[in-house]
Amino acid sequence: MRPTRHRLMTWTAGLCALSLLIGCAEEQPVPEAEAPRAISPRERPVQAEVVALPSATSQALAQYYVRLQNDLRGRGLLRTDDGHDAPFTDTVLARNFIRVALFDEYTDLGHRFAARASESHLRRWEQPIRMCPQPIRMQTVFGATVPLEQRQTDRAEVTAYAARLAEISGLSITPNASDPNYLVIFAGEDDRSSFAPMLRQFIPGISDSAMLALMNPDRSTLCLVVAFGETGQSNTYTRAIALIRGEHPQLIRSACINEELAQGLGLANDDMMVRPSIFNDSEEFALLTTHDALLLKMLYDPRLRPGMTIDEATPIVNQIATELMTVPPA
Repeated sequence: MRPTRHRLMTWTAGLCALSLLIGCAEEQPVPEAEAPRAISPRERPVQAEVVALPSATSQALAQYYVRLQNDLRGRGLLRTDDGHDAPFTDTVLARNFIRVALFDEYTDLGHRFAARASESHLRRWEQPIRMCPQPIRMQTVFGATVPLEQRQTDRAEVTAYAARLAEISGLSITPNASDPNYLVIFAGEDDRSSFAPMLRQFIPGISDSAMLALMNPDRSTLCLVVAFGETGQSNTYTRAIALIRGEHPQLIRSACINEELAQGLGLANDDMMVRPSIFNDSEEFALLTTHDALLLKMLYDPRLRPGMTIDEATPIVNQIATELMTVPPA
């Protein structure tokens, strides 16, 4: 199996709106027992100054991923340019949006996720009522084997990229939040098991398949994101967890940040026909391209809504793509 950095797996959990939109006067209260309990400081993964040394297994993985990065770069992949050699039209942009936003790459079989592309519905986060201006509250956490200097680099990159995603989408995204609903986890092979209690508390009733994906990814899975919606409102995301391996060298690390944080906003699928894009298993591009930014802008256009089918969304998507690609008169 070829390594792949982008896997978005969606799952519906019984999360209550009150705990996610806390302070919203217009929300109806729910029984306290239904609300996910806040994670106390002592239950969170330790973010201490002491860093654990990685095991031999983790060190071997780190060497493997360095070789992988060198191989990909040697073949002209993991590009950091904007893909100007792959021009696209409004028709191509609309087609690519449908392929990325309205298909799922994975199917939840109950005990595991299977790579099985299938037609889906439009899914995204929704900007709540005016009194709650922050739908995404992002927090970056680290396993004990991630060096302190690397943590500073990762946190700064996530913060800067979150600001860019917010600007493109129009969503409010708060980095370094104390009450997160979007976790970005950097964890090495030795670290992941320590996150299990936190994740079960963060997503009460989380499925075995989601836990297996997060706790035991195979070597070919470079990183992944799992997005969650409320029961009965599965097309509106309310929580997400992104996992990025702590063993990665910097360019693969940055590629994972770019891919997973964007896919966690609702661009769920990867398609080999989509280019120039990070939503493509070819690993050609490492960083979000202008094409990808347009896909994200389209996803959060108010003319679209969560739950739309391909047939419902297509005429609107075509119109938005035409508007975005129309060059203003000089």
